[in-house]
Amino acid sequence: MLFINYILFLSFSITDAIDIFLVAVILYLLYNMVKGTSAVNIFIGLAVIYFLWIIIRALDLKLLSSLMGKFINVGVIAIMVVFQQEIRKFLLYIGSSEFIRSRNWKNLLKFKLGGSDSDAIELDVDSIINACLSMSETKTGALIIISRKSDLKFYISSGESIDSALTDRMLENIFFKNSPLHDGAVIIKNNRIIAARCVLPVTEKENFPSHFGMRHRAAVGITETTDAIAITVSEQTGGISLTISGEINANLSKDKLRFLIEKNIK
Repeated sequence: MLFINYILFLSFSITDAIDIFLVAVILYLLYNMVKGTSAVNIFIGLAVIYFLWIIIRALDLKLLSSLMGKFINVGVIAIMVVFQQEIRKFLLYIGSSEFIRSRNWKNLLKFKLGGSDSDAIELDVDSIINACLSMSETKTGALIIISRKSDLKFYISSGESIDSALTDRMLENIFFKNSPLHDGAVIIKNNRIIAARCVLPVTEKENFPSHFGMRHRAAVGITETTDAIAITVSEQTGGISLTISGEINANLSKDKLRFLIEKNIK
């Protein structure tokens, strides 16, 4: 009852409306900048905790409000310590000439309300499958990342820009053992090979299977923090794996690989 009375007797002016609007814009811009990275989960978690704190204060739960207030006060410092690598990557990207050239800062204010997926470019699944089967036969190691909603801009900036048409020959040439681009991952977005030799985060799972190598660790790492799909070709066995949401589907046949790609790319 106290909470209802509190809400009913709140004064609301044009200044409050402007205040709320500006905060909403800032939160939207911050979300756009961290979208596609592990920082987005931190951002959402902080927002949830803060709004819970506001509700608790409105309900006048003094002890719980005091405890959460202390947590919020030190939370920013704790996040800066724990996630210093992610923050460092973010600041380096924002200050890089590549960020300025790409004009991403001009697109920050473009709100996408009621957007349609009708303009989405269909992925050339055949080229990816043919390349994986060919590299599997020759035991050529490969790590292919397919972007979905996450734009993966931080990881793209860590590699060599390609921006090439997606073909099986192109993928095979990139991962050819004597190619300077064969180390690291290839990132595919909008049916184009955007970058190669990209550096990805590796999983920190303690129970990670020992028979999987660093490519599989990176595949799990990138899919744990983003919604991307990772396809791995083992250099030791030639086995093809698809990883999504941190789960590895190993030793895939051609039909199973196609099924998993088409199922998860929609």
